[in-house]
Amino acid sequence: MNKKDDTAFFGQPRGLATLSFTEFWERFSYYGMKAILLYYMYFAVSKGGLGMDRATAMSVTAIYGSLVFLSSIIGGFVADRIWGGHRTVFVGGVFIMFGHIVLALPFGEAALFTSIALIVIGTGLLKPNISEMVGGLYKEDDVRRDSGFSILVMGINLGSFIAPLLVGWLGQRVNFHLGFSLAAVGMAIGLLFYWFDGNRSLNKDDFKAPDPLQPGEGAALAVKIGLGVLAVAVVFGIMGFTGHLSLKMVINIITFVAVFLPIAYFVMFLTSKKVSTVERSRVWAYIPLFLAAVIFWAIEEQGSVVLAMFAQNQTRLSLMGFTIPASWFQSLNPLFIILYTPFFARLWMKLGKRQPSSPKKFTYGLIFAGLSFIVMMIPLGLFGAHTLVSPLWLVLSWAVVEIGELLISPVGLSVTTKLAPRAYRSQMMSMWFLSDAAAQAFNAQLVKLYTPDNEFLYFGIVGGVTVLLAVLLIFITPRIEKLMAGVN
Repeated sequence: MNKKDDTAFFGQPRGLATLSFTEFWERFSYYGMKAILLYYMYFAVSKGGLGMDRATAMSVTAIYGSLVFLSSIIGGFVADRIWGGHRTVFVGGVFIMFGHIVLALPFGEAALFTSIALIVIGTGLLKPNISEMVGGLYKEDDVRRDSGFSILVMGINLGSFIAPLLVGWLGQRVNFHLGFSLAAVGMAIGLLFYWFDGNRSLNKDDFKAPDPLQPGEGAALAVKIGLGVLAVAVVFGIMGFTGHLSLKMVINIITFVAVFLPIAYFVMFLTSKKVSTVERSRVWAYIPLFLAAVIFWAIEEQGSVVLAMFAQNQTRLSLMGFTIPASWFQSLNPLFIILYTPFFARLWMKLGKRQPSSPKKFTYGLIFAGLSFIVMMIPLGLFGAHTLVSPLWLVLSWAVVEIGELLISPVGLSVTTKLAPRAYRSQMMSMWFLSDAAAQAFNAQLVKLYTPDNEFLYFGIVGGVTVLLAVLLIFITPRIEKLMAGVN
């Protein structure tokens, strides 16, 4: 069937239903688990948790998020060179499902870190390739493409919205391990639907690698992987032998990798002979936007760490005799995205060529991100750090930061594709994921500073510095726009 003739899913290709439903359940499992992960780690053993100290639990949650985005680089390579998108997504889903199953077992920290490893690998294989496969359902000139991606994003946000409500309630009100089990069931449902429905509805090109390894390349790749694993084993072996191997040190190493990788990519882009003078100028323009994205994600991603801790310990959760699980607040992120998206879509369409440039949108996004933390200073200033406050303060903070996300996230995806050198389009898109990875790695260090005794200063300094950096971005925006060489 011609791609344009496939209109079986509300005028869209039938495969879009398969991929959107799969992504719905993958996000359900991921955000359901993440909604209770922090609480599971630091709650006392008597309350069903692992009894970690708060700083360590927050740091692990942040570095886990960083690893998820770092692993997306692997998924693109495996799909392009080895298995193709279809099989890579399925195998990724299997890893994720078993990761949740392991976490559902009462085996303590060993199960926790095994689960994290499995989910990181699985998400890296699955997430980047779902979007690529959606794009493959359409011809380049198909006007349905943008609306198709909008449906995919809606599926993502619906899964992310529902998950904390169901998994969060079961995990916090009944048993953490039952909550993780529900996340595993969600991924299993998605896998079954993907396997049986996908064989009929997906693009057949996704069933094979577009650029498969040639004879001899597989052996060379195996040697490189083996040497890499050996190097890691030697480093950790030396650290263990000398008594320096600890969870804190592992987090520090991952933080270094997450910060080093984007730097290495930028050096490669700027020094490559494959990059023209105009393309090099655009890469220079992308650097301050990338840094702005890192700063934004550093605040936005603290919603599942710092704000989650605030929700549990300093928020009045009783309402008309019902106690709200703190994990439910994690549904606010996707809820506001769902509410705001139609407004922003209409706004940009109405403004047309009069809409702000990408750097200006980034500036506004940073301002809203900073304000979302400054908002949290108000109840602390009014009532102090040891008084339970209205949950509406958290609702307001999320409402503000999600305005910033709609100004930065979709715009960032778009401008990344526009500024990418022709020879490095796919790798430039990886840079966008690395901005979130770097941000969460930075958070793994930053959130250790958050305590009930200094949180007024914490919110004020982090929020205030972000607004100041947005002001700096305003002043250099004309220079960025010039370097963008015609790209808006």
